[in-house]
Amino acid sequence: MRLASALIATAFVAVAAPALAADGTEVFESVCAACHQSGGTGTPGLAPPLVDPALWQRLGDKAPDYVANVMIGGLSGTITAGGQGYYGLAMPSQEYLSDEELLAAANHVLQDLAGSKLVVTPDMIAAARAAPLGHKALIALRKGATP
Repeated sequence: MRLASALIATAFVAVAAPALAADGTEVFESVCAACHQSGGTGTPGLAPPLVDPALWQRLGDKAPDYVANVMIGGLSGTITAGGQGYYGLAMPSQEYLSDEELLAAANHVLQDLAGSKLVVTPDMIAAARAAPLGHKALIALRKGATP
């Protein structure tokens, strides 16, 4: 009887307890670092560095929407980052990640790698899931234009 009560209590706590917040560094390292490398330094010719002060300065207050949309919709085309061209770039969508994982990874990129105080919000993730910006609009944002 005690064992049954303990199991029921444990199950109740597991269901009732809020989920632990996803850790942005862990999500980044397990998903994004395969291409962008640990610490976001990039892979020449494959994945641009995310430690790119010029990019984040150009994006300014549009950076959170940019990151949310790239993570949800992916990014393809030709870009320049850190003085290097990336031709035929094909970052796949990460939409399979939970909203919590997307938020954690996106905010890790913005705050820890880009040094920004800006944040991606749950509303930004929801908006990107509902209607992601296209690749041309994302590339225009990278260049400092308004899509």
